[in-house]
Amino acid sequence: MILLKKIALTVLIVLGSLFFIYAVNVDSEKQSVKNFPMKIDFAGEVVPTYLADVYERLDRELVTNTNYHTNTTLVLKRANKVFPVIEPILKKHGIPDDFKYLAVIESSLVNAVSPAGARGVWQFMPATAKEKGLEVTDEVDERYHLVKSTEAACVYLKDAKDKFGSWTLAAASYNGGMSGVQRQLDSQNVTSYYDVLLTEETSRYVFRILALKEIMTHPVEYGFKFSKEELYNEVQVKTIEIDSSISDFASFAQTQGINYKILKIHNPWLREKKLDNPNKKKYIIEIPISGYARK
Repeated sequence: MILLKKIALTVLIVLGSLFFIYAVNVDSEKQSVKNFPMKIDFAGEVVPTYLADVYERLDRELVTNTNYHTNTTLVLKRANKVFPVIEPILKKHGIPDDFKYLAVIESSLVNAVSPAGARGVWQFMPATAKEKGLEVTDEVDERYHLVKSTEAACVYLKDAKDKFGSWTLAAASYNGGMSGVQRQLDSQNVTSYYDVLLTEETSRYVFRILALKEIMTHPVEYGFKFSKEELYNEVQVKTIEIDSSISDFASFAQTQGINYKILKIHNPWLREKKLDNPNKKKYIIEIPISGYARK
């Protein structure tokens, strides 16, 4: 009987200790979560979080993306590799740095394909891509070219800013279209993104950008902590210029000391196993010189 009492007491002590540790950890996690950002801007334009619906809409996206651990973890890791390519292009064109988060919500920083046919990190439809100077054919699709598609996105965003006079509305139009957003502004007799009623997707669009900006700027405070080694890094490459047809990219890759898979990973805009180039157009191909086992 005495033994049973001792065992019961030991179990209670152990359970009590475990509960205490759990409570401390939970409390610690709660304390580590950043408070709602009452002062936040997009591209220098203040977000009116004092408005009830604006507060709730931003909070919704913060809660969603803070708890969407898989995707948010991956975009934080990918950003270390992709943002250094995007940021200087935005700066060169006078586009605010915050627009890199538009690319995050469009594609999670991968060459995504939408059901509607939009492709690449910046999710261009074929017609818009061609209009902005990208080549889109069966063999070459520059929507998959990070540098060139970022340049094209800058052209669109500058045009949208000129039209609306607002970077926030320019961002919204990337989803809803310039004419679509303008039509709703006119019909509702308002001039601000935060005052206009849009479709569900477009009404959430800028708030999703804001949420990812907030989380990716303060990842640790939202529960995302990574060592430098855990982040994805750019692979060092060299570039070669070609102005002729290539009959077999697998053989071509081997002449460069890599294989077909690696060639396509670094040049995803090359869509086929060959390149017909009768007009001798010049293309720049990236060849990795580190990060892979060499033959």
